[in-house]
Amino acid sequence: MHDAYEPVPILEKLPLQIDCLATWDDWLLVGTKPGHLLLYRVKKDAGTNRFEVTLEKSNKNFSKKIQQVSVSLPSFVSENNIHVHDLLTFQQITVVSKARGATLFACDLQQSSSGEAKLRMCVAVKRKIQLYYWKDRDFHELQGDVTAPDIPKSMAWCENSICVGFKRDYYLIRMDGRGTVKELFPTGKQLEPLVAPLADGKVAVGQDDLTVVLNEEGVCTQKCALNWTDIPVAMEHQPPYIIAVLPRYVEIRTLEPRLLVQSVELQRPRFITSAGSNVVYVASNHFVWRLVPISIASQIRQLLQDKQFELALQLAKMKDDSDADKRQQIHHIQNLFAFNLYCQKRFDDSMQVFAKLGTDPTHVIGLYPDLLPSDYRKQLHYPNPLPTLSGAELEKAHLALIDYLTQKRSHLVKQLNDSDPFTTSPLMEGTPTIKSRKKLLQIIDTTLLKCYLHTNVALVSPLLRLENNHCHIEESEYVLKKAHKYSELIILYEKKGLHQKALQVLLDQSTKANSPLKGHERTVQYLQRLGVENLGMIFEFSPWVLKICPEDGLKIFTEDLTEVETLPRDKVLNFLKDGFKDLAIPYLEHIIYMWDETRPEFHNVLIQLYLEKVQGLMKVYLNSLPEDEIKAEPAGKESGELGEYRNKLLSFLEVSSSYEPERLISDFPFDGLLEERALLLGRMGKHEQALFIYVHILKDTHMAEDHYHTDTVYLSLLRMYLSPPDVHFLGPIKMELCEPQANLQAALKVLQLHHSKLNTTKAINLLPANTQIREIQVFLESVLEEKAGRKRFDQVLKSLLQAEFLWRQIRIKRVCHEIRIVSGLYGLYYILYNATVPQGFCGTFF
Repeated sequence: MHDAYEPVPILEKLPLQIDCLATWDDWLLVGTKPGHLLLYRVKKDAGTNRFEVTLEKSNKNFSKKIQQVSVSLPSFVSENNIHVHDLLTFQQITVVSKARGATLFACDLQQSSSGEAKLRMCVAVKRKIQLYYWKDRDFHELQGDVTAPDIPKSMAWCENSICVGFKRDYYLIRMDGRGTVKELFPTGKQLEPLVAPLADGKVAVGQDDLTVVLNEEGVCTQKCALNWTDIPVAMEHQPPYIIAVLPRYVEIRTLEPRLLVQSVELQRPRFITSAGSNVVYVASNHFVWRLVPISIASQIRQLLQDKQFELALQLAKMKDDSDADKRQQIHHIQNLFAFNLYCQKRFDDSMQVFAKLGTDPTHVIGLYPDLLPSDYRKQLHYPNPLPTLSGAELEKAHLALIDYLTQKRSHLVKQLNDSDPFTTSPLMEGTPTIKSRKKLLQIIDTTLLKCYLHTNVALVSPLLRLENNHCHIEESEYVLKKAHKYSELIILYEKKGLHQKALQVLLDQSTKANSPLKGHERTVQYLQRLGVENLGMIFEFSPWVLKICPEDGLKIFTEDLTEVETLPRDKVLNFLKDGFKDLAIPYLEHIIYMWDETRPEFHNVLIQLYLEKVQGLMKVYLNSLPEDEIKAEPAGKESGELGEYRNKLLSFLEVSSSYEPERLISDFPFDGLLEERALLLGRMGKHEQALFIYVHILKDTHMAEDHYHTDTVYLSLLRMYLSPPDVHFLGPIKMELCEPQANLQAALKVLQLHHSKLNTTKAINLLPANTQIREIQVFLESVLEEKAGRKRFDQVLKSLLQAEFLWRQIRIKRVCHEIRIVSGLYGLYYILYNATVPQGFCGTFF
């Protein structure tokens, strides 16, 4: 509690019993039970709370007591009627004749935006409520009378409604032209109902020792009612205070927050009236006191000491200071209020206030332990010692801070590139603030990281993955290592471009049993994302993976990712050949078969590596055989790896069109791998040498026939069978070979099987002169049958084409004939139409 008002006696031991009073400016109007109307002038002595009171005028012309007085216009209820008098001369202006029998009235003075005043009045006459408005120095009816359920005991305007208290219940009467009546709630046990108007257009309604606030719809606008220490008999609203007259004293409270501010003991107070924000009078039957407000500055000081910041804010907004001074004090009080909410452990409420104030976020972060660097934290000062937080309280505080910082972060990111100067306000005057948006973002992101580690570790990774993540590297590195969050540390390094550090951590953690980074998988994934600009780093950190798991290690260079596919393949190949030669073959196979690599150098190298592998395996294979055992197997059909790699070599020589046989053939031996040499010779266009190998060395006519399907090659094959060259035809073959012999039967078989691919004349000319006709009968019959069949096909096709031509000719003639008929009919119709339609008549043709 604090002192808001000081009671000062104005009238003491008045001989006439007071029944009502009203005030305006320096004037006090007192109505008495004998019917006297007294006008006092009350002037305050400068610098003191003493008043000079003068009775300026007295009117004794009323025969009955004055029940009610109002100074909206000088209106009185006396002799059961409404009298309107001049305030200073008491000269009567008018009497509301229709209101005879009035027991109660209430006035409502409204100011329009143009400054024009509008006065409305409601009058209770028995069970009727009459409505008037003031114009041309007289009251006129506003609308028809409203019938009330009982005789009104108390009433007040509430915007476009009137709240009326009866003996047992409260009602709301709407000014909607129909006088709609809404029942509210019972009055309670009190003898008289109490309805008091509030400054914001609402009304305060009493129910025993409780007071509720209603709007014009009759809806309660406060969560909780005001609870008085006794039943109020009268009430006035002096924002931010509501003053109630109780049987033994005057009680002063606030609606929001709900506080008991002051209790003023007075001798049997009964009435209260006010004018403006600084004039309040309280009266008993024979005494009048003035409640003089304590200066707002003094009240604020006391409230800040008592930590009643909400009320202090309301008072600060009412001060008459300059706008700048007022803003500064309000801001200071709001900061104290937010700080106090934090100390009360109302963390969410505190953060919401700080967010609205624009307080430097580092000062808010400084409220929490171990979130700011110690050297910066020492520069911050706070109004009071900070509470010690731990356990669930600390987690709750961190969650509130996370919401606050997330909001601030979002706002800062949007303004990051703004050229406008950036300022924040300190929580305590004289405390340094952050002037850079980037610096503040760095502190906010680093603090969020620490809070997530305390509350929800799952949010650490998403924060670090943000493209605009501003976490301070060293500080973040420290807290992540301290918390053993190495997976998150890798993300931090990666986003900050510290790949060397990240890969070193992955290497260190790969052998630790309980580490989430145990193994090589994360290293493989990391290296795959580095790209060509970090090729040196890939070559530096991939060997340990290639050694322990070659298959997974190779994925560093073969995964279907853009970063991997765009690596320079020649450098990758040289790297693998130098240190991991066994992986060069699968790498080349991948880039050729999967990535469609067509450059000859890669195809050449793959053939050379195949050849090297086959030669090595063949040497091992031959050494494993007994000396006297010679085991001949078809090329590519050998058992084990030898057959696998030789089959790969043969297949690649067949399917690839990008290698350079002229460069490669010198690598192949002259004492073996003749199938491969034959393929190379064929690719070089040396078909006769290739055929010589197939026919006279390998003795495999099927292979010779399968690999070549042109007319020239088949003639060469015939020639090879019928007139084989000398054994030295191939060059320096290091093998003992028998002199090749002619093979007429094989030649005849070629004629039979491939007659359609041969030039018949050239083929017959190659046959020996002593060849019997019966030996080539089948060949000649096949040739003749094929030519006869071709001739028949051509004749049938010619007949079909001729028939189609004739059909089209007939169709064209028929169409032309039909067109001529239609044209003739059209011309006839046009002639008849012109002959029958009157001249100048406009019609529609067709």
